[in-house]
Amino acid sequence: MNAVAISLHGVSATVWIGGMFFAYVVLRPSIMLLEPHRRLPVWSGVFKRFFPWVWVSVLVLPITGYWLIFNALGGFATSPVYVHIMHALGLLMIGLFIYLYYVPYPAFKAAVTREDWAAAGAALNRVRHVVLVNLVFGLILLVAVYAGRHGLF
Repeated sequence: MNAVAISLHGVSATVWIGGMFFAYVVLRPSIMLLEPHRRLPVWSGVFKRFFPWVWVSVLVLPITGYWLIFNALGGFATSPVYVHIMHALGLLMIGLFIYLYYVPYPAFKAAVTREDWAAAGAALNRVRHVVLVNLVFGLILLVAVYAGRHGLF
């Protein structure tokens, strides 16, 4: 069962962090050449398809993480430092995603639906900032986990 949990945990983290990396580092600069009335609906479609996968990750990561902490590692008291770092950053990332999903994202969707490109652009900028912070946290988390597993922490 631990092998299934670690596999699901790894895939979920890869989908979420990899998706943010792709969106921020590859997609964003690529579609900046488009006019707002073309670019903003593309982002709306991207979020509509990506956010359900993030929600799956938001559910799978804590379930599998806690399973592994309590079944494979013997609880928090005996878990290595990198697990505590992963736990803290993971909870922070989940909180930021929930904020993003329920505050700037609805404003963005509504503005795109109204074709209010100025408001949509402003809301997208707020989404972008949260995604950047979450991406940085996610990359730090990955470094902590891989370096921690190999003795850095």
